[in-house]
Parts: sequence; C-alpha cells; structure tokens
Amino acid sequence: MPKTFDLADGASTDPTAAPVQKYASYPSLVDRTVFITGGADGIGSAAVEHFVRQGSQVAFADINEAKALETIERCGGEARHVPVFHHVDLVDIEALQSAVATAQEDFGSLQVLVNNAANDDRHSWDEMTPEYWDDRINVNLRHYFFAIQAVAPAMLDARHGSIVNIGSSSYMRKEDFFLGMPSLSRGSRGSPAHWQKRSGPRVCG
Repeated sequence: MPKTFDLADGASTDPTAAPVQKYASYPSLVDRTVFITGGADGIGSAAVEHFVRQGSQVAFADINEAKALETIERCGGEARHVPVFHHVDLVDIEALQSAVATAQEDFGSLQVLVNNAANDDRHSWDEMTPEYWDDRINVNLRHYFFAIQAVAPAMLDARHGSIVNIGSSSYMRKEDFFLGMPSLSRGSRGSPAHWQKRSGPRVCG
C-alpha cells in the first residue's frame, strides 16, 4: 500500500506526493534583519528562503537578476517579510557597501551578515595567470572583508550581531582542480580571527 503524506493544506491523496519538509522554528529569528551576498542561486538562495521562512527580514545582493526573482517567487507572497533584492556585482565594492547601507536604512539595522557569494570555476595551476588570480581574489574573497567592514560599526555599537562566512572545504580535501578556491576559502576562514578579537558581533568562518 503506497504511503501518503499530510500536506500543509490538508491530507494528500496522491501516493506520489513528496512529504512536507518540517523545519525547526526559531522565534529569535522572527523580524531579525539579515543581509546575504550571492543570494540568488545555490546555497545563498536556500539561505534566503530559510531565513524568510523563519520570519526574518532579508536583503540579498547578487549579479543574477533572473535567478534572484525566482528565489523571491519561491519565498511566496504570504511571507511575513518579502526578501529585498539588490542587483550588485560584488566585485564593485562601492556598490556592495551602498547596498548594505540601503538595507540598514530600510530595516533600521542589520543584525546578521551572511558572506556567501563565490564562483568555483575549474582551472589548473599551470594555466593560472596573475590576472585570473586577481579575478579569483575579487570574486571569492575581497567582498567578504568589505561587507564586514560595512556592517561591523553598527554591530559593535549595538554590541550584538552575527557574521557568517561561508567557504569551501576543498582546501581540507586537497582538491587540485581549482587551486584558487581552496586558497581563498582558507582566507575566508582566517578573516574572522581578527573580528573575534573585537567586542560585539559573533563571527563564524
């Protein structure tokens, strides 16, 4: 006998229906203000959706407008807070920090920063050029620091805030098909060490 599952709007009679995903609810995240980089697709998109599901106020920055609109649509029109998209090329630090400032003004504060954006194009060490290395730095690491720089003063003043740097575990697995990513992921884990010495926000690398 096929198993049926209870859906959000009642009992399902479709034996092929997928089970409803049940997630923990965190009251402390309701109305929490969050800024996510690279929130249009992949891990970043999932982060946007899950914070929205918890009732948080979310702003996210990305270069991919089409994927960003899909993410917003998946969050649903009945969300407590509809996520706000900022169309930003994160290589442009001035534009990134401007988006952060706009989100701070719109929300009144930013209590959580999720540094997520990255690009793991495959490449080999012998084909690496100085120009491509600089590009990997700019796309995968530099904006992490400058996003923190933009949110940290207010978090320090409030003595409250959370900063999460998401990186790849490829450097621990010694993967050799995109040398730039493992090197930069290690850097994304190293930068929190400085901020953790400052009173105020909690930083996770």
